[in-house]
Amino acid sequence: MKLQRNRLRALSLGAVAVTGALVLTACGSDNNSEGSDSGKKDSAAPSNIKCEDAKGQLLAVGSSAQDNAVQAWVKAFQQACSGVEINYAPDGSGAGITKFLQGTTAFAGSDSALDEEETAESKKVCKTGQGINLPMVGGPIAIGYNLSGVDNLVLDADTIAKIFDSKIKKWNDPAIAELNPGVKLPATDIQAFHRSDESGTTQNLGKYLQAAAPKSWKYEPEKVWAAEGGQSASGSSGVASQVKNTDGAIGYFELSYAKSNNIPAVKVDTGASAPVEATTDAASAGIAAAKVVGTGKDLSLELDYNTKADGAYPIILVTYEIVCDKGNKADTLPTVKAFLNYTASEEGQKILSDAGYAPLPDEIATKVREIVPTLA
Repeated sequence: MKLQRNRLRALSLGAVAVTGALVLTACGSDNNSEGSDSGKKDSAAPSNIKCEDAKGQLLAVGSSAQDNAVQAWVKAFQQACSGVEINYAPDGSGAGITKFLQGTTAFAGSDSALDEEETAESKKVCKTGQGINLPMVGGPIAIGYNLSGVDNLVLDADTIAKIFDSKIKKWNDPAIAELNPGVKLPATDIQAFHRSDESGTTQNLGKYLQAAAPKSWKYEPEKVWAAEGGQSASGSSGVASQVKNTDGAIGYFELSYAKSNNIPAVKVDTGASAPVEATTDAASAGIAAAKVVGTGKDLSLELDYNTKADGAYPIILVTYEIVCDKGNKADTLPTVKAFLNYTASEEGQKILSDAGYAPLPDEIATKVREIVPTLA
């Protein structure tokens, strides 16, 4: 699997290299669409954003799951800070980590923390330090579906695992019917979609299935999709688009993609008193049980994917902004610190709920706020 991951990562470099230049233009154009004076302070810009010494252009690459949140942050930050342009390319967690380890992006966004091998490799880029994981965005991974005549669907970990492993192939399968008494399920073929790119969202779904349905999901949770069968699409937006346009489809993506595409999401039977809906509040309840397992300034988290607590949604992710604790590039460091100070602030975290994400628990957010100013 490691070889496969490295091979896919290598293949992604060409695409990232080509799209990088395009992103600088395309994203810059999108960010400036509100008006030609993007560098000037907007009258509606939040007054408490501290620009410090932020200046120039900043390029970041990574998780598509957090893209909607990042774009909301970028818009507010650019309105408040004159002369700053931040371009975030949602090419996937794998691409973000790859670019970060090559030293070609100021920070990376990832739905999975750096592993030991990646942390060791980051010392070559950070030179006087190493890469650290700063949790910034929380949220539920929605299991979205498109099934004519059905707008209320309950699944559990076992059925989700079997669907994505091509073991359950019809929507009227007895296992699904048992979880949905009174619902008229059609005999439609199930069209399961997964990510084609390296994805922390894929890895988090795998961690959930491994924890909650170990007898039905035999795959190690990797960023690369492991199960056979199904169909693939690039990025959360690609999977959401395929689900929206395919009758009988099911896929996984961050909740905001379900909301923006009007895709219904599965309620998950966790064994609690009632099935749990994919909402930001339910995700926050799930994330609140997370434990910090990183050391030093690293704040990587261990999530409880097998929770049975009432109202706690189990298929959750936290996206990290990956930076050097020491050894960041001097020309981009002031902007990185100012931007991350804002995203971790109370004002920045408040934006998340409106965008379909879950704000970080106060205890974790406080630790992030303490570390960002110490980046060097």
